[in-house]
Amino acid sequence: MRMRFVPTKAHAAVDHVVGPALVLAPEIFGLKSGKKDSLPARMTGMAQALYSNLTDYELAAKRLLPVKAHLAIDGASGAALGAMPWLLGTAKRGKRHWLPHAVVGAAEIGLALTTKTEPGDRHRPDARLKGVWKAAKHPATWKAVGKGFESTGKVLYRSSGARKAARAAARLA
Repeated sequence: MRMRFVPTKAHAAVDHVVGPALVLAPEIFGLKSGKKDSLPARMTGMAQALYSNLTDYELAAKRLLPVKAHLAIDGASGAALGAMPWLLGTAKRGKRHWLPHAVVGAAEIGLALTTKTEPGDRHRPDARLKGVWKAAKHPATWKAVGKGFESTGKVLYRSSGARKAARAAARLA
């Protein structure tokens, strides 16, 4: 069984909801009275909103942070958020002071462990061409990546066989 099955686009959508939700969580759960209760969730939410918009996945504003680094941060912040009520001593006040932290922290860890490490828009449609061609909708617009490719006009081809196949496909389309 493959452990990483959650697409990065789904993870991104969850991140863009959970980050702001964590900032608002103290208001929702009535924990705004004490900084020990509200500060961990607010800080985690603000940090998550920031690094989610800088992660190299589909819904980010700027794709700088690798997905693997994002998932490592998610796992660490989930563990910290889940443990915070016991570390700060607020867990003894009742379930509403520790349960939301524990649930969201466990969900973050689980999502970090099950999310794919490569963005979905980086996958090639044909596994045989993976790492060699950036495939577009039409074979005549394929662009080669790497060295040792010959060029005929605007399109780069790896071999004369590939050139012939692309021309034949272009005629059919």
